[in-house]
This record gives sequence, structure tokens and C-alpha cells, in this order.
Amino acid sequence: MADNENNKETIQSLNQLLQGEYMAVESFNIFISKVEDENVKKTFQEIQKQHRKNIDTLASYIQNIGGRPQENLGMKGMIADKKVSMDLGIKTDTAEIIKKAVEGETQGVNMAEKVLRGTLDSKSRDIAGEILHKDRSSIDKLNSLLK
Repeated sequence: MADNENNKETIQSLNQLLQGEYMAVESFNIFISKVEDENVKKTFQEIQKQHRKNIDTLASYIQNIGGRPQENLGMKGMIADKKVSMDLGIKTDTAEIIKKAVEGETQGVNMAEKVLRGTLDSKSRDIAGEILHKDRSSIDKLNSLLK
């Protein structure tokens, strides 16, 4: 019974992480549509592709441990999505858009760290840790665009 409870908690935590990855993909859709610099656009697309891989990894793993991946943005995600759109408004200043992307990625890292502090089995911890690592490297990529 206790194992099932832990599994439930793990699935819930991983679904939280999954939601964050979906939010990231949506946010990058907005960023990509707003930015005109081809180099920045390409970097954004690479980072978005990484988030899509993270979604795939998480969704498969959640299914493999008997859970159901929550594969929609949910209310929080839709609100965050609207906020990103409103914050950027009609701005097309590349630096501003990059800063917003860094902000979003940083929130993702904070969320992943929170999930990692929760109750996870070692495989789930590895997956969450890997995603955290990739998100941190995305922040480095974005920051290098600002230099």
C-alpha cells in the first residue's frame, strides 16, 4: 500500500514537471513569433525542441509507472501563457524577449528543484535531475545571447 501511495505522489510530482514543460513549449511559441533575429530564433527553437523531448521522456515514464500524463496546459498554464503574451505585448525588442525567456526558464528550474526535493524514486529523481540540467543549460544559452 505504501508503495502505491509513493507512486501516486511521484506521478503527481512528475505531472507538475510535465505541466512546466508544456508551459515552456507554449512560451517559446510566443517568443519565436515575436523575435526577428534569426540567430535568436534558432536558439529559441533548439530550446523548445529540448522541452518537447522532456515532455516525451516524462509522459512515457509516467505511463510506464502506471500513471496518466496530464497532457494539457491546465488553468495555471493558460494564465501563464496569457501573462507572457501580455507582458511582451507588441514589443519586439530582442533583448526584452530573451530576458522573458530566461525568466521563464528560471521558473522552470525552480519548479524542477522543488519536485526533486519531494518524494521520488531513484529513476524519477534521475529523470527530473536530467531535465533540471537541460533547463539550466538552456538558461546559459539564452544568457549568452544577451552578451
